[in-house]
Amino acid sequence: MSVPDLSFLDPAAHRSAPPAPTPAAPCDASLVAELERQNKVLRYSQAVAESACERFETLFARVPLALMVLDEHDMVVQANSMAQRSFQPGERDRPLTALMPFVRAQDAQRVRAAFAQAAEQGHSEAKEVVFPIGEGTWITGDLHITRIEAPQSDGPPRPQFLCAVIDQGPLLAERQALRQRNEQLHASEQRLAAVIDAAFDAILCVDRNQRITVFNPTAAALFECPAGDALGSKLERFLPDVVLAQRGPHEMRARTAGGKELSVEVGVAFEHHAQGESTTVFARDLSGRKKAEAQRSALEAQLREAHKMQAMGTLAGGIAHDFNNILGAILGNLELAKADCAPGSPVRDSLLEIDQAARRARDLVRQILTFSRNDPPRRAAVALADVVHDTGRLLRVSLPPAIALHMQLPAGLPPILADATQAEQALLNLCTNAVYAIGAQRGSIHVEASTVRPDQRLIKRLGLACSDYVALSVRDSGPGMDAATQERIFEPFFTTKPVGQGTGLGLAVVHGVMRTHEGAVDVHSAPGQGSRFTLYFPLAPQGTPAAQPLQTAPEPVAPSAPGAALHRKRHVMYVDDDPALVNLMQRLLRREGYEVSGHTDPHAATAALRADPWAYDLLVTDYSMPGFCGVDLVRTARRIRPDLPVALASGYITAEIEQAALAEGARALIHKPDDLQELCATVRRLVGGNDTP
Repeated sequence: MSVPDLSFLDPAAHRSAPPAPTPAAPCDASLVAELERQNKVLRYSQAVAESACERFETLFARVPLALMVLDEHDMVVQANSMAQRSFQPGERDRPLTALMPFVRAQDAQRVRAAFAQAAEQGHSEAKEVVFPIGEGTWITGDLHITRIEAPQSDGPPRPQFLCAVIDQGPLLAERQALRQRNEQLHASEQRLAAVIDAAFDAILCVDRNQRITVFNPTAAALFECPAGDALGSKLERFLPDVVLAQRGPHEMRARTAGGKELSVEVGVAFEHHAQGESTTVFARDLSGRKKAEAQRSALEAQLREAHKMQAMGTLAGGIAHDFNNILGAILGNLELAKADCAPGSPVRDSLLEIDQAARRARDLVRQILTFSRNDPPRRAAVALADVVHDTGRLLRVSLPPAIALHMQLPAGLPPILADATQAEQALLNLCTNAVYAIGAQRGSIHVEASTVRPDQRLIKRLGLACSDYVALSVRDSGPGMDAATQERIFEPFFTTKPVGQGTGLGLAVVHGVMRTHEGAVDVHSAPGQGSRFTLYFPLAPQGTPAAQPLQTAPEPVAPSAPGAALHRKRHVMYVDDDPALVNLMQRLLRREGYEVSGHTDPHAATAALRADPWAYDLLVTDYSMPGFCGVDLVRTARRIRPDLPVALASGYITAEIEQAALAEGARALIHKPDDLQELCATVRRLVGGNDTP
């Protein structure tokens, strides 16, 4: 095949030598056909290229991404509308002529490195690049870079970079929200774990197979099992009787890791989740509650007992006060009857028996009044050893020979804060009861004392203060007492003695004495083991004065009344609401040579004193009268006539009564019922010494 002549394609050849007509060759037709075919292919390729370019331009312009073409000097060669709207949203904003001025300074180095990598490897990307657009406006996106070749008409192609900015703002916001939710979930889980760990109840979570997955510290302490040992165990290891279907709180039996049984209150909660179902068991130890309920029941029993004792004391005190006046009349008339009875008369023996019985009744009334009064005793620093020795001396006189009395008091016992008389009475009553308990058998009584500080259990049971005490105990070898008897021994009039041999007030008086001394009495006894009574006396504070006998007020010498007769009878006014006592005193004092004016109404007595204050040499008044107090009458009499001797009589004289009476000017206090000889001696002393009236 010959080489075709293509000289016609060279314009210069046409200009230099015009072609000469040549004869047609046979191969020209095929050459023309080949050229037409190639031209057709070329035109088709050009059309395809133009179509692809149009499609690229359309895609470049309409794709919802910020696309731009940059040259190697960061100049923007081409940018689509999305890029223009993103980087230049307003006419006054900076034009998109270069990309780097839009990159935040902190990200500039990463972006330059990405362009360098794309120049070498053909593509690269920079994540989460911030592009400040204007004041308060920015784009956060991923920058994707691809190197392309731009053909040049006058040389080799030059590199360019096709850049796509994918806005990650919504995705980053979603990531931030998800991160915050995860952080909140983590914090919530930590709070839940802290709540479970700090809960006062035992919390156990179990899976569908009832294996423990959560075991908080309270559960570890309650069931005496470390959490590591309990996790994975069956729930029935600690709660053998649990029924998970029972939702409400209920009491049941539990068991520790060591096998000890507990009483717990259990509640159950169920939770459904993607992994299945879990159950949470809450267990609360009831040991403390049951102990508190037992203590409350004991305190309620003590309160009821205290109320009963108070009611009995009030009743006994009211009865004893009235009975005291009756005894006063009986004893006074007995004295008068004995004085009128001839010596050797058989009637005198009967009167002596009556006198003996009346005096026992008087002692009984005094015990009742001691028990019933709530007045504080006259307390001072008392040496307990002296009280014990004095009581022992009294006991040994009447102690049966078969009973041995042992007193063991250590040296150096601190003084107690007590009323010596009442402390001796309490000790004497305990020893007397011990003698009766031993009876005719051979036995012993031990009296012991020591300084103690009661423990918390004893403090709560006896109601003591947290302080030091002197414990005085009386222990006997008698038959002891059962629990039923111990519950009633401090009740007034309760006694195990036969009729006529006991009053039932001995231990009641002891209880009353210790209550007013801010102490307590404790008893320990069992059948066949004897009894032990312990008295807890508070210690005397430093500087407490020692006990001294009470002194009455000094007696000023009464001046003679103006114009009074020197040898007239002494005139005594006696005031009492009981007519029998008034009548008795009138008869008694008249026998002694006194003139007596008796009054059962204190108002009438006051009126008589106002009418003629100088007619009286002595006023004797009862303390307790209906609607009137004897101290008020003492005060009124002293106002009417300051120098008039006044005496106050009462069946039960407390320290408060004595202080109030002496403060108002009373010269003496008379106990009712008292010996008539002592009464007459007091009257003689007050109306003028031992002179004959």
